[in-house]
Amino acid sequence: MKNYISEVLVVLISVGAFPSCEESEPIQKETPKITLNKKAGEIIEADKAFGFELFREVYNLVEEDNIMISPLSVSYALGMTYNGAAGTTLQAFNDVLHFGDLTTEDVNESYKDLMAQMVNLDDKVEFSIANSIWYRLGFQVLSEFIETNRDYFDAEVKEIDFTDPQTVEIINQWIEDKTNGKIQDMLDFIPNNAVMYLINAIYFNAQWKYEFDKSETYEGDFKLKDGTIHRTDYMRVTRDFMFTSNEDFTAVDLPYGDSTFNMVVMLPKGEKKVSDLVASLDLAHWDSWFDNSRLTGVRVDLPKFKYEFKELLNDPLKNLGLGVAFSGEADFTRINPEGNLFISRVIHQTFIDVQEEGTEAAAATIVEIGYTSIGGGSNSIYFKADKPFLYLIKENSTGAIVFIGKVGKPEYS
Repeated sequence: MKNYISEVLVVLISVGAFPSCEESEPIQKETPKITLNKKAGEIIEADKAFGFELFREVYNLVEEDNIMISPLSVSYALGMTYNGAAGTTLQAFNDVLHFGDLTTEDVNESYKDLMAQMVNLDDKVEFSIANSIWYRLGFQVLSEFIETNRDYFDAEVKEIDFTDPQTVEIINQWIEDKTNGKIQDMLDFIPNNAVMYLINAIYFNAQWKYEFDKSETYEGDFKLKDGTIHRTDYMRVTRDFMFTSNEDFTAVDLPYGDSTFNMVVMLPKGEKKVSDLVASLDLAHWDSWFDNSRLTGVRVDLPKFKYEFKELLNDPLKNLGLGVAFSGEADFTRINPEGNLFISRVIHQTFIDVQEEGTEAAAATIVEIGYTSIGGGSNSIYFKADKPFLYLIKENSTGAIVFIGKVGKPEYS
């Protein structure tokens, strides 16, 4: 009987949420780790909870075969916006982003600390986080809002003529530069009532710790959601990896560089589907799912894939409880005391390229603020992702989730 892979969930993660995979060797270099205080650790947990919830909302609203978001990118863009919120709008941010009892200073310090450590964690991984704020020429912005985001988010701040047709190109060029050309033409136009853009851009480029041998890449069957067969290229590697098997899925943890970042590939088991995994994807399940992971010899057959994803996040964020920020009741008086501001759009765009040597990924998030009215080892286990799957890319010492995606139809061109 042929063994097919269907949908797979893949997660790109940081250090700590899932044990790092290392081949058993006589001497192992210690994996670099992020050191966070208790409050910064709470931010990581909050970001993971928010990321799982956001991905679930996007997954349920989008019909595309291949989906990917960067919870970290969305969190940083919303984190800057959070510094302008007040009243019930601020409370909505606290609730949706799971900040709990953390003070604004706690939140900002944690974002700053995490960003500073992640970008310098592994010299074998190219990882960058960039933030910027662009506001309409003549629009009055409170200096405290600007300075806070400069100090804690290292945000570039520019006052610019929104009526100049070149402004769209200038903003898009900034995003393209910060993502090594992978996120292009993101902003389509500037509405008449737009007064500010808060933008985050993330770029990730890393070689596998154990590369796939190109000579072993082969064409094979991938079973689509509707049961039809799609031909795709599979990469193969056999090493000792962290492996998980439970009643819901099997998973393998593929490390990058010095094992500071991993890709976790989650393949639904039996009659289970990616939708079943996504429905259960929350902090409690994530922490328990990998309790019995073990380091063992695994032969991994993983499809090569490359795709882009772009989506408006207004509805997912409203569904999570941030609706007031998108309404006429929004309170952003910590940006401009006159108020009458709201979030008009949250645009999110991602890119991923997974091949034999490693993974290149990028993401950008634009929060558009407008006036509410116009005015101012051994081969013991075989893991083949031959049906739709989930994936995550994470940083390992903290478990910070950088990207989450679904591959429903792997294609590489």
